[in-house]
Amino acid sequence: MARRPLPRILTSGSDRIARSREIARTAADSATDVLHPLITISRGLRKLAATARARWAATPKERRGPTLLLVAACILVVALVPYGPLLALVSVMGAAAWTGRERPVVKTGPDDAEVERLQGLYEALVPYLSVPEDPAPLFAHGGDWSGAFGDFSFDDDGRLTRLRIRYPAYFTDGEAASRARIEQLLHAKSGRGREYLFDWDEEGNQLVMSVLPALPTTIAAQRFVTVPGETVLGFTDADAVQRTVPVVTADGEEDAPPVLWRTGPRSTEPHLLAVGQPGAGTTSLLRSIALQTLPYGDVLIVEGSGTGEYACLTGRAGVLAVECGLAGALASLEWAAHETERRLIAANRARQAGRPAPDDTRRPLWILLDRPSILGHLAAADGRPDPQDLLQVPLRHGRTVQVTVVVAEQFDGADALSETVRTHTRARVVLGPAAPGQIASVLGAAPHTTPTPSVPPGRGYARLGTGPVLRLQVPATPDPYDEATGEAHRQAVLALLPERQDATATAVPPAPGSAPDPAPAPPRATTAGPTLDLGPAPVPAEG
Repeated sequence: MARRPLPRILTSGSDRIARSREIARTAADSATDVLHPLITISRGLRKLAATARARWAATPKERRGPTLLLVAACILVVALVPYGPLLALVSVMGAAAWTGRERPVVKTGPDDAEVERLQGLYEALVPYLSVPEDPAPLFAHGGDWSGAFGDFSFDDDGRLTRLRIRYPAYFTDGEAASRARIEQLLHAKSGRGREYLFDWDEEGNQLVMSVLPALPTTIAAQRFVTVPGETVLGFTDADAVQRTVPVVTADGEEDAPPVLWRTGPRSTEPHLLAVGQPGAGTTSLLRSIALQTLPYGDVLIVEGSGTGEYACLTGRAGVLAVECGLAGALASLEWAAHETERRLIAANRARQAGRPAPDDTRRPLWILLDRPSILGHLAAADGRPDPQDLLQVPLRHGRTVQVTVVVAEQFDGADALSETVRTHTRARVVLGPAAPGQIASVLGAAPHTTPTPSVPPGRGYARLGTGPVLRLQVPATPDPYDEATGEAHRQAVLALLPERQDATATAVPPAPGSAPDPAPAPPRATTAGPTLDLGPAPVPAEG
């Protein structure tokens, strides 16, 4: 049977109908735009009338008569005032327009995607926060998350930025392993690549998880507002410390919360150990400490890597030596040990005689040792003592005579650190990406945040003695002679360098009644091994 063609009206009618719908829709939109003020005023009049009706219904019957009398009196006054009715009409229209305006929709709860994310997180916590013996479990498969979660917020990407979790009282929140499992789960389910802070309230059986903003990296080397004996290791979160210092950043001047390390005779953390990954910024930290110390103290630098990272300090006022070779390092550290002993004897004799300590025993002496593991391997191969063995006297007795030791090492050489260095360096810093176990092995406690796999140079954690673990961002202090250093950072470091001086060796005068051996002379400021007077006979050091 042949198929008959459709009538023309049926084949061409669909186009006409579509055009008619488009014309009608355009006309409706135009009418809505034109009549929008009238629609707004009508909506406002409806709301005002509903409000008046509700208030009239709420008015007691014995007060309705006086109310009507008051309204009638107001209408009469308005009618008798010149232009009163017109002003009343304008006022009513204005109130109606304001009441009927379109208000933005206020979000009062999570959307579907956020509810699904919260429910998934709730289900993931069920095996860890519930037991079969609980008759009314707070966490149960298929349960309601709203009873356990509260005070939550999301970012623009739909990921959690803050969450308060209630957990049962029988959960072992006092055990580090149990808490670590919960933190690891929340970190994985809430989104990796961010740093989370976990605040456990063991008394209230609550856990608050929040995302921490990244610490600013815009603070470069500069003169910080501190007193002698205070050193700015870096900057941390505003709520972690109780003090701020004015700093100059790339965006202007502001107040930043510093991590202050206090040294001196009354310090409980007189020596520092910094450990990090290659390129994490431990050398920049030592360079920053040296620049802050030079205005009021002397600095002795021993660089084990031999890359010339401290060449900018060579020959500067206050820099006793910058040693890169094994012979020069051994000679300089031996002089530091003798100098510490000399200071101890001079200060002890002065106290016994009832006099104040000599001035040369009160001037701070800083010993900065970078990568001692390399020097230790070279010394073992050459049959010489480990340079770390020469640090025993400064580490054990240097605090009372203003001698401070700072040691920087990488994770791959941390096992070569001597027991004396590990025991007497109570101020600790970890820089660069590291696992929580690595951080805990150096600081003695795990951080309350989740370390991120990728961090800028100088980012890490610090702990002073038995204090809390603080996030840390070391001020940018690069090598000004490095071609990769930016011009702004180069000028900032160069502005802090002391003036150059002639490399001469001047003997330190012995205190009255000191030991029979003459006081050793400080080493020369040179990168080669100097010839030092360490006793009755000079000991030549090979370059």
